[in-house]
Amino acid sequence: MRTIKLGKSELSVPVIGAGCMKIDSLDKKQAASYVANAVEQGVDFFDTADIYAGGNSERVLGKAIVDAGIRREDVIIQSKCGIIPGQMYDLSREHILASVDGILERLGTDYLDILVLHRPDALMVPSDIEEAFLELKDSGKVRHFGVSNMNPGQIELLKTAVIQPILTDQLQLSILHAGMIASGINVNMLNDEGIVRDSDIVSYCMREGITIQNWSPLSYGYFEGSVLDREKYPELNDTLKKIGAEYGLTPAATAIAWLLRHPAQFMPVIGTVNIAHFNDACKAADVQLTRAQWYEIYRSAGYMQP
Repeated sequence: MRTIKLGKSELSVPVIGAGCMKIDSLDKKQAASYVANAVEQGVDFFDTADIYAGGNSERVLGKAIVDAGIRREDVIIQSKCGIIPGQMYDLSREHILASVDGILERLGTDYLDILVLHRPDALMVPSDIEEAFLELKDSGKVRHFGVSNMNPGQIELLKTAVIQPILTDQLQLSILHAGMIASGINVNMLNDEGIVRDSDIVSYCMREGITIQNWSPLSYGYFEGSVLDREKYPELNDTLKKIGAEYGLTPAATAIAWLLRHPAQFMPVIGTVNIAHFNDACKAADVQLTRAQWYEIYRSAGYMQP
């Protein structure tokens, strides 16, 4: 599979990542098959988090890598911390350090390739985060760092103290959740698409060399449904089907190809643990839509093009 450099680092990652939030739904044999298949497809990047299934997703992923006969150094593991479900966000030094120890224990490894701060913490102190990052880096427990769901101002605030490069910002982005793209097209317009909700995060990440990883790349709303809902989005699905047919892609893979066409070099994280669906999405990595096709899909999703 085609690869990119993650952020400004020399770490090569596939243009598509494997999201492991639901891997705990698989039995031991199925989980090993899922991991082995992903690596066979060229996807050696696995994304998880300490809150997924209460940490069990990390346990299943770690065991699946071993059961699949894959060496730890042959995969890239990214996990996230900072959410205490139903209570608060916590990016304190103490919580980050304790979280990483728990993550490593559950994964059965002695290091993380990437640690991502899962959500902004209104009470975060950049110097505390830098202390945690330095300890994790110096101890060898974490090699690289990133954030999730943060806007440019929050990242710049971190950078007042954090000297470790921020390689990635994981954000919800799909053809039906593309306000961060639509607002850049509808500059100076008095319409909903012209509302900037994320401080022009796409341009910022492109300028700063931060890779945007897309969570829920085939969904809309906050886990409300799929972009492939033909009854709700008939024009979009007709367009995805028509354009996809030119490349031998399904509508789902075409929706992923739409993301991959953007010059920001988005990295969709595919959350399905269905091997057939995963392999289907991976086919998008070999396709580059034309500019006209990209805008046709954009318009068919209902966005205003002035």
